[in-house]
Amino acid sequence: MLKSRRGLLAAGLTAAVIGTIGVVSTLSAGAEQIPGATASTAATAEADAGEPLLTPPTKLPWGERPRSIRTGRDGASSRSLKASGLIAAAPDQASEEQAEDEAPKGRTSRTTFVKSERTEILPPDPPPTATASPTGSKPTVNYLYSVGTQAVVSDGAYANLTISKPKLAKEDYHSLAELAVQSADGQQIVEVGWTVDRLVNGDDDPHLFVYHWIDRKTTCYNTCGFVQYSKNIAPGDVLAQDKAARFGIQFFNGAWWVAFDSEWVGYFPGQLWDDKFTKTGLVQVFGEVAASSPTPCTEMGNGLAADDAKAARVGSVSYLNGPAVDMNPRATSEVYAVSRMSARTFRYGGPGAC
Repeated sequence: MLKSRRGLLAAGLTAAVIGTIGVVSTLSAGAEQIPGATASTAATAEADAGEPLLTPPTKLPWGERPRSIRTGRDGASSRSLKASGLIAAAPDQASEEQAEDEAPKGRTSRTTFVKSERTEILPPDPPPTATASPTGSKPTVNYLYSVGTQAVVSDGAYANLTISKPKLAKEDYHSLAELAVQSADGQQIVEVGWTVDRLVNGDDDPHLFVYHWIDRKTTCYNTCGFVQYSKNIAPGDVLAQDKAARFGIQFFNGAWWVAFDSEWVGYFPGQLWDDKFTKTGLVQVFGEVAASSPTPCTEMGNGLAADDAKAARVGSVSYLNGPAVDMNPRATSEVYAVSRMSARTFRYGGPGAC
């Protein structure tokens, strides 16, 4: 389980146990930076495994030098963070590790998406149709996306994502937005984004998350294999709603580094993939809803239709040492939509079927 920032620093924890099974999530856009101090944010402790922390690039994926993120008090809500002009705060309660069934899915190859699957997990208030039958059959989780993808060989990617607080129906699992870098065959994946997920986070606020896949096998949210680097921001933290921030992933110094706003958060060591996953083959950014029904009432993005000028957006998608960006986003259902603004930017989401 995740601990608060205060608890993490007091315990000197910088990495979690590899191999725990859990859940995942995905995306949104914008272009806002929060001013901060210029002090270094590198953690000084060593990873639990006894290995010294790796060193990140001197500049963030978007070319700026890291600056300390201004964070709120532990337990601050996404609304209070927005009101105070801050971007993140550590939660005041531990998050729950979940089974792999509810992990973020997205595109499994250049042509296919996971649209539904059986699960052992029930939402906090499951509808009658979600309850396992006497014969032992599992309820179905339905996945709906508004997604931009491109086959691209690069060292990583970044995007401006709108951080929202979509309304999550009681019978549904999560609503999220993310950036994902994958191997060309979709088997190896690193993800970063924000998610509204009561099962994982214990509330209805957006939280920062990271996730990774190995040989198309799920791991868990935020902890499995991830090495914490920043002293200020960590996966699981509450994020300010109705803000925009940059999310990035870059391969450097033998690891996949995750950046958020103005800091390097941490990294997934390349050894997790036997040092064979070192370049992207596919990049995707998307909004995702995991629901008990193929026509959910849950909002995606900020709940506004994609043709609304104020709808959530994925903006300024960029590749590191890669080709020009040319994303053609699409929606995988009639419940949510996308609106392409340029080769690098699109609006997405909607209020749901209700």
